[in-house]
Amino acid sequence: MKPQAAGGFRDRIATVDERGGRIWVHPKRVKGRFMNRRTALSLVLLSFLFAGPWIRIGGEPLLLLNIVERRFVLLGQTFWPQDGFLFALAMVTGFVLIIVFTVVFGRIFCGWICPQTVFLEFVFRPIERWIEGDRAARMRRDAGPWNADKVGRKGLKWAVYFGVSFAIANTFLAYIIGSEALLRIQREPPGEHLAGLSALLLFTTVFFWVFARMREQVCTTICPYGRLQGVLVDRDTVNVAYDFVRGEPRRPLREGGGGDCVDCSLCLQVCPTGIDIRNGLQLECVHCTACIDACDGVMDKLGRPRGLIRYASENSIARGEPFRWTGRARAYTAVLVALLGVLGALIFLRDEVQLEVYRTAGQVYQVDAAGEVSNLYRFTLLNKTHDSLLVEIWPEDDRFRVVPVGDRVETTTPRRGGGIWIAPEEMTEGVFFLRAPGATLAAAKNKVRLVCSQGDRVFARTTTQFPGPLPSSGN
Repeated sequence: MKPQAAGGFRDRIATVDERGGRIWVHPKRVKGRFMNRRTALSLVLLSFLFAGPWIRIGGEPLLLLNIVERRFVLLGQTFWPQDGFLFALAMVTGFVLIIVFTVVFGRIFCGWICPQTVFLEFVFRPIERWIEGDRAARMRRDAGPWNADKVGRKGLKWAVYFGVSFAIANTFLAYIIGSEALLRIQREPPGEHLAGLSALLLFTTVFFWVFARMREQVCTTICPYGRLQGVLVDRDTVNVAYDFVRGEPRRPLREGGGGDCVDCSLCLQVCPTGIDIRNGLQLECVHCTACIDACDGVMDKLGRPRGLIRYASENSIARGEPFRWTGRARAYTAVLVALLGVLGALIFLRDEVQLEVYRTAGQVYQVDAAGEVSNLYRFTLLNKTHDSLLVEIWPEDDRFRVVPVGDRVETTTPRRGGGIWIAPEEMTEGVFFLRAPGATLAAAKNKVRLVCSQGDRVFARTTTQFPGPLPSSGN
């Protein structure tokens, strides 16, 4: 967007002064249609966030990211490190989704859905207003000396902040270790859960620091999404934008004339990142729409049309062009649809039991007196279901047969059934010999297809190599 400020382009972010010091932002409370919608959405998101660890689907949590045990649950479906390719594809898909939304609608995610914005604007700032008062009162108190009133109000605010941060830390920890493990930490003696309590204290401190001190700095200097926005947006991207064609030249109402902007500065006073939207698109803008509500309120009082600040593209303001789905947006959308299709298919077709078979390293094939060749193999079975399973491992080729080692595997066939018990969401390992008559082998290395099944229910298939003597050896 074309900058409209008399000073032209800025050479620093809005919350840093000429000496590099912090300029604290005290946004004015705003009311309006967008604020009402954001409030409703934030209540839904906060309710979902705090209830999420306690919601069960098929006995499993709604979402679990147990990095320590390398166990991840999404919508009741358990994923393991062996499903890492699904997570990689999901991350790529999510990144492309963000790109599509940014190309078309700018940084709308930041102002409406981002947890940082939701917590700051709908949890911590309301607490601050309740304890310290409105914008003017907060600014006077911050500029004044540390008297009893200031110490008392700041201390109370920080104490409440710490309590809220502790509640948030408990919730986030529940998403990592599970709600049951969190309850054990809370109920059992502290000495038995020093690691868990340390994690709680660390999370609480981080959240307190972010929302009490860092605040909008997370959005303007730490989060990479603001920089990504500068690469992805163009003149057709829909942003929160000031209509400089209609608003300029801006003049106070008492002076008369000029554009519709009366230079009331309310758009600046309500901005949570301290920018003036009239200076054009800026990386600090999180598309929270507070300036739209503030400006619409002024326009209503003046009897002028709303929309001096609105969702619009630069081309729609400067040239009057309607919104259009650009070729770049269509290309990104096509990629996104393809990725979603592939990801959905892979999840839908994912094996319920994962079978991996490896020929034991350092072992050579053996030939007995009857001319039968044998090789030693290790196997792992991962049960991805919520049920206990009794499965068998058997070769599709009738020339081969499985011979157990120890009590982990039985020699099984499709007709016999049974063999290996696997607990729900558990992994089991074992060893077996694979044997075949040497005379039936057609090559020095033979591919063998192994099947994991329970009766007629086939769970997984895998292929392994079966070395043997050269056919010319006469075996």
